[in-house]
Amino acid sequence: MTTKEHYIITNHPCFNESAHHKFGRLHLPVAPACNIQCRYCIRKYDCSNESRPGVTSKVLTPYEAYERVKHISGRDNHISVIGIAGPGDPLANEATFETLELINKEFPELILCLSTNGLLLIDKLKDLLRVGVKSLTITINAVTTETAEKIYSKVCYSGYCLDNHEGVRLLLKNQWTGLTLAIEAGLIVKVNTVYIPGINDGEIPLIAHDAGKAGANIMNIIPLYPQAEFIHIERPSHEMLNNMRAISRQYIPQMTHCRQCRADALGVLGEDRDMETEMLYSILGEEQYDRVC
Repeated sequence: MTTKEHYIITNHPCFNESAHHKFGRLHLPVAPACNIQCRYCIRKYDCSNESRPGVTSKVLTPYEAYERVKHISGRDNHISVIGIAGPGDPLANEATFETLELINKEFPELILCLSTNGLLLIDKLKDLLRVGVKSLTITINAVTTETAEKIYSKVCYSGYCLDNHEGVRLLLKNQWTGLTLAIEAGLIVKVNTVYIPGINDGEIPLIAHDAGKAGANIMNIIPLYPQAEFIHIERPSHEMLNNMRAISRQYIPQMTHCRQCRADALGVLGEDRDMETEMLYSILGEEQYDRVC
């Protein structure tokens, strides 16, 4: 492991369980557009009382995001990671690259991180490296097109929405090829997989095997949040989740402290101050905020 890789893993709360008590992250919601539709996904922008992926109080412009980093870094030295995780797919939004470039120029000490479905990873990898991204999360939920067709209802590429079979076939190809290329380029890579009972149970260990063999650093198996087309599917129990992690751990290290963060999350994992609560926190101060909230 290189010095750079060691620094990222040591200081990134998602890649290092001991770091999540000490270091925080700031998610910048600058990426509203998405190029696929997952059957479990609903993206809502104004849901300040919900804590789950795809939710934010507001979509920021690149300059607003830069100003937010500037404000937070000026008073919170526990933030080690700046991430873009939506509310859509970051690689489908040019604002992602504008934002990261602005931040990297002024705050080179911060770890820039990005989460993607991987459809555009091959196309955008050089841009990610150019703007200083050091760590990457790729959500991979299947290894076969049969299972992928049950999970995704739409895949759009190069301005066209593809036939679903062809779409998911391209998505899987780009995810796995992109994963390999990102690792070869020196990025620290995490694979996220949504555990959907009755849909992808049998393929999660295969994802773990293939991701570990490719050289991914860690895997995060996330329990389904039942909504949208999958509202009828029961969320996997802690026992089911632990059993799946135990099976997958033989192939790749497992993340067990994930909080399924919002697209505008701030702070140590589990703290989850979104932009609205952060504004109140800034106005009132820590002591008064704690009394009021």
